[in-house]
Amino acid sequence: MSSLDELRALLGKPARRQLNPNDWNEVEQHIGTALPSDFKTFLDAYGSGVLSGELVVFHPRGSSPLLERMRTTHEMFSDRRDRALRRGDSPHIPYPFHPAAGGLISWGYDYSGDEHFFLPCDPNPDLWKIVTMVHEEGCETFDGPFSDFALGFVRRLLDVDQYHGIEPEALEFLEPEDLEELVAAGEIGPVQPSFEPF
Repeated sequence: MSSLDELRALLGKPARRQLNPNDWNEVEQHIGTALPSDFKTFLDAYGSGVLSGELVVFHPRGSSPLLERMRTTHEMFSDRRDRALRRGDSPHIPYPFHPAAGGLISWGYDYSGDEHFFLPCDPNPDLWKIVTMVHEEGCETFDGPFSDFALGFVRRLLDVDQYHGIEPEALEFLEPEDLEELVAAGEIGPVQPSFEPF
């Protein structure tokens, strides 16, 4: 089973969407290349939304279009990188951003404050890597494809301990029944795989 199929199995069947084969044209013309096929397949099926209450992704059509987000994100991060280079403080931003040659291509973010990009490191977009800008303090690079990254992200949230999401120092002040109530309400602990469209 492919990682895209596993991701679909975890998230459940998406709502029926009206597809337009031209949805990606403007975005791909803007970046000058096709985007990874599994990314487009996933977004065409699910649309813009949030995976497991944490990872936010954007489709070209919808309330927050991908191209609009790309342009804003690329400009903002290019400005930050330029300032860092002028200060001699560029190790935490090692890559340029689109439209610079080989520049990172924005595709989403997470509620922990990390931004996610494609690294166009191969002529074949299906072989691109994923770069996560961690709280603007550095980058982590992951082998692609998108579906492997998203599947790993969803699984990590599912595989945490029952008190994940609560500060360790708060644990000593909470009674066991209070902790169990938080777990039962889904406020702490493992996050069940889900997709919430917006």
